[in-house]
Amino acid sequence: MELNELLPHIITDNELHARWLNSLSLMENTGARKISAGEDLRTLTLIILKHAAEEHRHAYFLKKQIEKTGIACPTYADEYLLAPISSKHYLHQLDISVSRYLKDALDLNGKELRFTAYLLVTYAIELRADELYPQYQTALENAGSKINVKSIILEEEGHLEEMINQLEEFLPNWKHHAQRAVELESNLFANWVTALATNLVLQ
Repeated sequence: MELNELLPHIITDNELHARWLNSLSLMENTGARKISAGEDLRTLTLIILKHAAEEHRHAYFLKKQIEKTGIACPTYADEYLLAPISSKHYLHQLDISVSRYLKDALDLNGKELRFTAYLLVTYAIELRADELYPQYQTALENAGSKINVKSIILEEEGHLEEMINQLEEFLPNWKHHAQRAVELESNLFANWVTALATNLVLQ
């Protein structure tokens, strides 16, 4: 089942919608924490700080939107998430897979590996965000929901442009390596959607 088929079912059920928003918030927070964990104070740039701050703000914004459903999701515990295992491991697994690819393809290690993996993982995630959030916003509008994610859509578009600029500056032949990251992400995303669909069936 495709995500656009799942979204109407999620949005029309307040409990599912709250857990969906909480899952998205978790993933944004995971991204922000990964950016911060990989910081090198000698090379930390304004763009990286901005990106981490905006990912944290997205996590907070999505968490606040949950209030409009009337359902409480106070933490990221499994009972407050959709497809909790896939949601929690999605970004972590992508980071591991891209890092392994870079070790094999470019023989990178240490700080250079972490930074290159950050660029490629973030590029792949921003491509996904540029597809997922507009799709979600359309579903929200079709359902007449009070919830909206328009502010996130605008910021994610800026993130993608920033990642492309950094990749062009830092990584020769970046499009080839970015394509591999996108392929890895696409597989993980498909698995996540399958887990979501299974979660809904089991409700």
